[in-house]
Amino acid sequence: MSCNYAEGLSKYDNKGVLGLAEIFDSAELVEEKCEQLVNMILASKHTVVHTGAGISTSAGIPDFRGPNGVWTLEEKGEKPTINISFDDATPTRTHMALKTLVETGHVQYIVSQNIDGLHLRSGLARDHLSELHGNMFVEVCSKCRRQYVRNSPAPTVGKKLTGNICPATGAGRACRGGKLIDNILDWEHDLPENDLQLAFMHSAMADLNICLGTTLQIVPSGDLPLKNLKHGGRLVICNLQPTKHDKKADMKISTYVDAVLEKVAKRLGVEVPEYRPEEDPTKLNPYTVQWNISGNMVKSLEKRYDSVIKEKGQLKRRGSTISTQQEREELKRNSKKLKQEDLSSDEGKPVSNDCG
Repeated sequence: MSCNYAEGLSKYDNKGVLGLAEIFDSAELVEEKCEQLVNMILASKHTVVHTGAGISTSAGIPDFRGPNGVWTLEEKGEKPTINISFDDATPTRTHMALKTLVETGHVQYIVSQNIDGLHLRSGLARDHLSELHGNMFVEVCSKCRRQYVRNSPAPTVGKKLTGNICPATGAGRACRGGKLIDNILDWEHDLPENDLQLAFMHSAMADLNICLGTTLQIVPSGDLPLKNLKHGGRLVICNLQPTKHDKKADMKISTYVDAVLEKVAKRLGVEVPEYRPEEDPTKLNPYTVQWNISGNMVKSLEKRYDSVIKEKGQLKRRGSTISTQQEREELKRNSKKLKQEDLSSDEGKPVSNDCG
């Protein structure tokens, strides 16, 4: 359960402003904005979607800072009344729509803060996904660093030993007994480097970054959608509560993300499929599916990233051009720590984050 996940994290007092009221656009305005969003997607050569806990609430998994979020209620000494187990939760209409939008070429990449494994369980390919905070259905070998898909949530959080041994044997590079750990990050952990590098490059290259169900309060993940703005990119935010970067967005849609994705998919002529357990990697034998991002994948994107950003010709700082390599190195230096809260809005006042 998400409550149990939250309770498994180390103590962290600065959880942000909790429980701000949700805002809803009128039905007519939602239709108008969804039409605008479709036009933006059609005009974009590279679209990246950034997802937070708000895309999983319709699966029965509570968010954290919403009116009935885990931490909102925790402050009152309460727990959510609806809190499905990670085992029983299934991908939402948003998860299935995103998988299909990737497969049809309308979306090129997804960057997720979520640890619930629902992107994986939707059948979304690893090549199109960065999971910045981990995945409940994945274990990592502490020795060879291979990642394996489990068929149930890991029994621990915070990169702890699960009690299992790496199964990598036989042909190729055998591991010979490495111990497996969960890959759920705790507050003090660095983000996974390959996931972060791919997320950064895709976000910076994007003609369009779309944020779904997150108020972008946790950094570095919350700042990634802004990386395309200095290169002339666009930003759209769909969230019920105020977000940290609302004033920077080209458009803000205030309604349920499932409704937005359904309307967008329909206008694009894309049919959203139902969740199919037979396509869910967690339903296969455990440890038969690996979930790694290869170093070659990162190197391949680096070449494309350098070319795209140079073509845009807008990497400027203090009046001088900087190299794309310097840009990536700066990310490593300044944006590595997990979930370092930044509670300042544009006016320096704290804002809420209804999602992880």
